[in-house]
Amino acid sequence: MATMVDVAKIANVSISTVSHVLNGTRNVEPDTRRRVTDAIEKTGYRQDALARAMRRSRTDSIGLVVSDAGEPAFAEMAHGVEHAAAEQGLTLLLANSAEDADREQRAVRTLLDRRVDGLILARSAASTAGLVDSLAGEKAPVILLDRLYADLPFDQVGADNRDTARRLVAHLTAAGHRRSLIVAGDTRVPTLRERLDGILDGIRDAGLREEDQVILTGTDFGALRTEAASALADRDLTVVIGGSTPLATASLQAIADAGRSTPRDVAFATFDGYNHPDVFEPRITTVRQPAFDMGTAAVRLLIERIESPDSSPRTVRLRQTIELRDSTEHYRRDAEPVPASLT
Repeated sequence: MATMVDVAKIANVSISTVSHVLNGTRNVEPDTRRRVTDAIEKTGYRQDALARAMRRSRTDSIGLVVSDAGEPAFAEMAHGVEHAAAEQGLTLLLANSAEDADREQRAVRTLLDRRVDGLILARSAASTAGLVDSLAGEKAPVILLDRLYADLPFDQVGADNRDTARRLVAHLTAAGHRRSLIVAGDTRVPTLRERLDGILDGIRDAGLREEDQVILTGTDFGALRTEAASALADRDLTVVIGGSTPLATASLQAIADAGRSTPRDVAFATFDGYNHPDVFEPRITTVRQPAFDMGTAAVRLLIERIESPDSSPRTVRLRQTIELRDSTEHYRRDAEPVPASLT
């Protein structure tokens, strides 16, 4: 196996010059750099990444743990993290907790044992306080992504869920909706809790009563589908709102189970939604997270935290877009035409 000494001999330079070329620690004359890189190619020399990391106390890698890698929003966040990391010359190590607290704990520990320079974490619904306590004592900085928590000593990146949900309901009530079926899901998840709170804000803003709305919570999508289909026997429910992509699927199935259709006799809107929404019939009104930008923002905060470890924690919330489509616009009465999105 070739060594740095072999490279130095062939290039007719010192070992320290080879090191400077490999690590970018000092400017090297172009001709000298070319001789070193040619020698590396000729010898097949491969740098020992672990030894280099130990010398620099850096691995040029970051970890990302998401709660559901199969959900479109999280996949797009991971894409944003990977893109921003690559631009900074960082390698991304990705793990999926699948909403399982034990699996999340193992993933976090494995990434930290690999000495990542920092960790980005979208916590699972069942995430424990013990995990947070242990992360607070880690040398590697941690950024919380998507699911935001008050009073935690971490930088966080999320979306303006509550405000956007309120704006969505303002649009729906202005179109004449008075009673809603809200499939809110697992409200232990801060994102879903914020969305439900924003929906209820909008209900109150319109002078409507919360008790006249049907709110379904829980973790069993099959049960939520059954409950939603049963609730839709009440024909005064004119709009269904799903709190996420999986909840949208359960909601649309429930509408069909109840013998109703969208948008003919019940309007429908969701958060996060599906990729390529225009191929659906009807096209679905969706609150779209800036998921890719959330991922890039998380990397930016992580790098800033690595460079300034003693600065105060920051929370960044990015603005969502309401994409208005056929599934809600059928119900508009005596109103001016609406734009394709509300920002």
